[in-house]
Amino acid sequence: MTESIIFILTAFIFYILHKQKKMAQRNRPRRGSLGFKPRKRAKSETPRIHSWKVSKDAKALGFAGYKAGMTHVMAVDKRKHTPTAGLEIFIPVTVVEAPPMIVAAVRAYRKGYHGKAVVTDVYASGLGDAIKKSITLPKKIDTEGGLKEIESGLEDITDVRIIVETQPSLTTLSKKSPDLMEIALGGTVKEKFEYAKKVLGKEITAEEVLSKNKFFDVHAVSKGKGYEGIITRIGTRIQPRKTEKGRRHGGTGGAWTPARKLWLWPLPGQLGYHTRTEYNKMVLEIGKDGKAVNPKGGFLNYGEIKGSYILLFGSVPGPAKRLIRFSPPRLPKKEAGYEITYIDQSSKQGV
Repeated sequence: MTESIIFILTAFIFYILHKQKKMAQRNRPRRGSLGFKPRKRAKSETPRIHSWKVSKDAKALGFAGYKAGMTHVMAVDKRKHTPTAGLEIFIPVTVVEAPPMIVAAVRAYRKGYHGKAVVTDVYASGLGDAIKKSITLPKKIDTEGGLKEIESGLEDITDVRIIVETQPSLTTLSKKSPDLMEIALGGTVKEKFEYAKKVLGKEITAEEVLSKNKFFDVHAVSKGKGYEGIITRIGTRIQPRKTEKGRRHGGTGGAWTPARKLWLWPLPGQLGYHTRTEYNKMVLEIGKDGKAVNPKGGFLNYGEIKGSYILLFGSVPGPAKRLIRFSPPRLPKKEAGYEITYIDQSSKQGV
């Protein structure tokens, strides 16, 4: 009798411990990361880069292009100490059309009360009519006088950057107005000014900024999905089947006091069309002729690439035709080695 009681107690203890272990395994992080609050629509489809990594090289630190679509390549893995070292592997790639960008202006900054304050913008003379669709240019453009003004007060200048415009007219896109953005420069203030003065009114290409088999951060606005509830937007659990007041909601909204919901709680709202940054996207290839990557029938919802292109390892945010910006990596990795042997150009039309 005593042995049977001991056996029953032991089995019961093991059962309780097993249940506690299973309950411990159900723990999970909260639904909806607070790192992405507030989840609202992006202000602009041209993402703003709030901080740039310091570089000693006197050159432009960023570039931009338009997302065409995805395909795949076969490449030889040149990395050492990897399971696929020396083998030919399959790599999904994003194709970004990257026509040359025009340096429209030079912007000088000085130290202000709330951080950097703009001293002046010096626009290049002879800019095309396309830029007038995006901004209103000054009535009188004195390029030489503006550059001399910056040069004379270079001691008080803390930073020099350039304002560039894309050239969608060189792509298959139907848009006419270019996208304008500010790009930081590397080097000392004097070196930045000399470089900006040299490229003002001229074109800069992807080859001058990006490098093959190196990592860069990618900035873009994600695909918009409209207004969604908390099940789709946050990923909360659907209520049990016998719930009386609906299943796809958050249950109780909390106490009557305070008579509002905290910002921490899952709430319905905008899903997608958020500015996002993906770190360390590797540039596999930078080409000048789009015929090398154009699939039969062109890319879905985009068409064919006419000129320069960039092949990125993996996916990037946003749909086709979305502007993609590049910047130096905030968390740099070592260079990787891949040698492309084949680029898939089969039809993406599903036939």
